[in-house]
Amino acid sequence: MAEYVHLIRRAFGQITGHGGVRGLFLQFFRANDVKTGTLIGIDKYGNKYYEDKLYFFGRHRWVIYTTEMNGKRTLWDVDGSMVPAEWHRWLHCMTDDPPTTHPPEPKKFLAEIHQINVSGTSASYVPYSTTSKKIHEWVPPKTGQQ
Repeated sequence: MAEYVHLIRRAFGQITGHGGVRGLFLQFFRANDVKTGTLIGIDKYGNKYYEDKLYFFGRHRWVIYTTEMNGKRTLWDVDGSMVPAEWHRWLHCMTDDPPTTHPPEPKKFLAEIHQINVSGTSASYVPYSTTSKKIHEWVPPKTGQQ
């Protein structure tokens, strides 16, 4: 009987921890996981970082991504590159101290505004080649008919 009470208490904690049934389903469809834990901190972009030591190592820290970052709507398009460098250290267990309690020293190579990875989009960086092509694409011959 005690295990059923524990199961009901845990289910109720899941529902209330995600803001109701709608929030629970939204979290499940966004991340394929519905964990609850202690809120460790929120970064300046709105990502929320949680920890629960009852889960095994490597799965005990996680992030709930924001729905908009740098003007891009990210409700369904979440990406691991949305995590800033200072939170990446804590999230991947490189340190036990989160940036809320022990802020990292500023580094000049870190960007002021964290950018999402734009590889594969029209905004990606494509270097200009200064060498001639070794292989030329085939261009079909033009016919006189239109």
